Amino acid sequence: MTKRKQKETLADLIPDAELRERMVAHLYSKQPLLSEGSVFSELLQKLINKMLEGEVEDFLDEERASERTNKRNGYTSKQVNSSVGPLSIRTPRDRNADFEPDLVSKGQRELSSGVDEQIIALYAQGNSVEDVRRLLAKLYGLSISAGKISAITDQVLPEIQVWRTRRLRSLYAIVYLDAVHFKVRYEGRYASRAFYTVYGIDAEGQRDLLGLYINESEGASRWGLVLEDLRERGVEDVLIFCTDDLAGFSEAISEVYPLAVIQKCIVHKVRSSTRFVDDKDSKAVRKDLRAIYTASSREAARSAMDAFSVTWGGKYSRLVDSWEEDWEELMAFLDYPKQMRRMIYTTNPVEALHRIIRKLIKGKAAWVSDTALIKQIYLCLMHNEQSWKRNAFGWKAIQRDLQKMYGERFSRHLIEN
Repeated sequence: MTKRKQKETLADLIPDAELRERMVAHLYSKQPLLSEGSVFSELLQKLINKMLEGEVEDFLDEERASERTNKRNGYTSKQVNSSVGPLSIRTPRDRNADFEPDLVSKGQRELSSGVDEQIIALYAQGNSVEDVRRLLAKLYGLSISAGKISAITDQVLPEIQVWRTRRLRSLYAIVYLDAVHFKVRYEGRYASRAFYTVYGIDAEGQRDLLGLYINESEGASRWGLVLEDLRERGVEDVLIFCTDDLAGFSEAISEVYPLAVIQKCIVHKVRSSTRFVDDKDSKAVRKDLRAIYTASSREAARSAMDAFSVTWGGKYSRLVDSWEEDWEELMAFLDYPKQMRRMIYTTNPVEALHRIIRKLIKGKAAWVSDTALIKQIYLCLMHNEQSWKRNAFGWKAIQRDLQKMYGERFSRHLIEN
């Protein structure tokens, strides 16, 4: 289409020559169409005011038809927020004050723009309140206070409460327990807070986040309270708990779920037990430890452990003792089929969940309260739900193995097809 033809077409659509020229100039400038100062924002503003004029005329026509005396009585000006920036709205008034506009009501300060949803989405991506303010100003020309943004994100708090107290499945085949630490302002100073994560796989192989908890420190007694909460919310039985090497953890689990198998994370154990190994021995020690936990059976693992003790017991007796003390809980995964072993020998699945959180909020040093922390982490996780809430790979075969191993204890929790 030639430029002359373009101008003729635009003239038919937009009679205002000055507005038409500015629209064309804006299009060719390659600047964002919908941003502060955009001619298209101005066009929307004019359109809305024109439609309000039409609404008041229709209203007064109905008044005249009903033989009621009423006339126009000036305007009320206000500014409303929209996804294309702030708009100056002139709402017509009538003498009887009976006119109620449909498009932009009298108390309305936002033009059905999804600004609240946009704020929550930005916050869910790990942005601070100040980041959200800056982005809204840059993208949409909106000036929204930090208090208003906090109030909007607070809208999810009832949703979080419902989610945190929801009923859970009666049985989980695997439950991963781990904690990650964040800085929170507490009693006037910033302190480290333990953020507990409970991540499970139910009898049908569906992964789910069972709970999020915050406390001032990580400890077995704190985890005991978390486990009690799971039981109160309907979790009757857990086949396997995968945990780190926290002291007293096993006792806390056994008090609430005495039938559960406890698998201590091999990765955590290797990392913690080799901290004080000399650099020149590190590679060889790790290689010999690997021979233990990659063994094909308990017997083979026992043999590899005996060989390790002979080789390294003299120099690293504390390392050997720590593995012997935790032997049953380190080697529990060898009692299961190979396809399941890789799922339970480490707490990596829940640590992957923590990596999602850290990636999203890596730029944030601290939170003003526990509520602010739980709110942002919840939104982050729900925003990325597709990355962690999915079926476990190859679960049908594992399901058959669990039925053989546990019988009615497992099968009675399966959903009838």
